[in-house]
Amino acid sequence: MIDFIGDIHGHADKLEELLLKLGYSNAKGFYEHPNLERTVLFVGDYIDRGPKIKETLEIVKSMVENGSAIALMGNHEYNALCFHYQEKEGGHLRKHLIKNIIQHFETLKQFQNRQEEYEEYLDWFKTLPLFYETEQFRAVHACWDDETIDYLRTRLVNNCLTEDLLIESVQKGTKLYEAIDQTLKGKEIKMPKGLDFSDKDGTIRTDIRIKWWENPTEMTYKKISVEPLDHLPETQMDLSLLKNKNFYGEDEKPVFFGHYWLKDKAPFLYKKNICCLDYSVAKEGYLAAYTYDGELKLNPEKFFV
Repeated sequence: MIDFIGDIHGHADKLEELLLKLGYSNAKGFYEHPNLERTVLFVGDYIDRGPKIKETLEIVKSMVENGSAIALMGNHEYNALCFHYQEKEGGHLRKHLIKNIIQHFETLKQFQNRQEEYEEYLDWFKTLPLFYETEQFRAVHACWDDETIDYLRTRLVNNCLTEDLLIESVQKGTKLYEAIDQTLKGKEIKMPKGLDFSDKDGTIRTDIRIKWWENPTEMTYKKISVEPLDHLPETQMDLSLLKNKNFYGEDEKPVFFGHYWLKDKAPFLYKKNICCLDYSVAKEGYLAAYTYDGELKLNPEKFFV
C-alpha cells in the first residue's frame, strides 16, 4: 500500500494538495494516512526551481522521520551535494559553471542566511537511497537497469552514498560514475550528426534521453527518445552508441520513477509495469501520484493529480 509521488521541485503547495487528495492529514505535525499501513514513496528531486523548496524539504523529511514516507535521491539532490563538497585539490565536485549555478539558484536563494540549516539538509540527502525494491515493485529516480543496480548493491551502504563514494562518483570513466549517472539521470545517446535541441532550461543539447524499457534493436531515434522531438529521424538508431543493450522487460516487476519532465495533459502508463510520475510541475505541469496496492499490472485509473 504505497502512494508513489513524482518530482516536486519546491512546489510545497501542490504537494500538500496532493497529499490531502490521497487521504493524508497533518494533525500531528507531519502528514500520515489514517491507515498507518499506507505510506508515500517519493522518487526524488525535492529542490531547485520552485517557490517553496525549504517547505517541501520540511514536509518530506518529517514524513520520512515519522515513518509515513520513504524518500529516494534524485539527480538534483546528488548535484547539490556535489556542488557543495570541495575537491581535495580545490574547487568543487560539481563545477560552479553558469548552467550549474542557474540550476541551483532558487535553492541557494531560499536558504540565504540559513547556511547551517541547508547543510543539515545536505547531510540528510546522503541518507537517501538511490533505489528501493520489494517483492512486489521497484522504484528509482531515473533508470532501473539490473546490471547497474546489482553493481550499486555491492558499493553503496544501505543503498546510499557515503562521502568517499560521492567523491569517487564524479570521476568520469569509472564504473561508479557510469552507474550513478545512469541511475539518477537515465540512459542517453548522441543524436545523429548535425542535430540538437534546446532543453527546458534553454541549454543546447546533442544527447537524447532514451526509453530504457524498450528493446533498442526495434527502435528508431524518434521512437526511443523520451523527449518528443519532431526533427529526429525515423531511422534505426545506431546500436553502437549504447554501452549495453539491456532493457526492462514486460515480465519484470512494476517500476516507478520520475525525472523525465513529461508534458502530457493526463498521466499515462508506458506499459503495464512502467510508471513515470514526473509531469513537469515546475514548468506549468502538475504533480502526479500513483496509488499502488500490489497489483502486477498497473492501472491508469489509479493516478491522482
